[in-house]
Amino acid sequence: MKELKEYKIEIFGLSNSTHDFNFTFSDEFFTHFENSLVSKGKGTCDVILTKTDAMITLNMTINGTIELECDRSLELFDFPIEVKKEIIYKYGDEEKELSEDVFVIPHGAQEINISTFLYESISLEVPMKKLHPKFEDDSEDDEMIYISDASETKAEESTDPRWEALKKLK
Repeated sequence: MKELKEYKIEIFGLSNSTHDFNFTFSDEFFTHFENSLVSKGKGTCDVILTKTDAMITLNMTINGTIELECDRSLELFDFPIEVKKEIIYKYGDEEKELSEDVFVIPHGAQEINISTFLYESISLEVPMKKLHPKFEDDSEDDEMIYISDASETKAEESTDPRWEALKKLK
């Protein structure tokens, strides 16, 4: 995964207060990530950055659509996404990840790049079962269609005469 320049936030010169940033993503954004689950999509990412002396908090709100392929019909359709995510950066001696949403950055850090978080947040919205909206009202029973074979009906109609003789004994 690459970090993209247009998704950098310069934190060095920011005052200790709240700041708003707006980013957009399109089909080109997903081409920078190898083996991506999503290849096309568009939307916006609004970031509210709160900076203090001890840490930086990013509240990200992602809205948009991604293009998915239906598992049932193989048709392409736009899947709406809406994600709210909070990321916390604490100041420390060296850069490390404490958890999936908490990071330590050096005291003299100049910038934060949100491209990886944006990509991961969008990718996590891809459902396990991708169904076109036209199939939302269908029940699970409709998926199993039984087609009877003509040879089976003939086998039921023409029984072995020996079985008929045994049935008469009853």
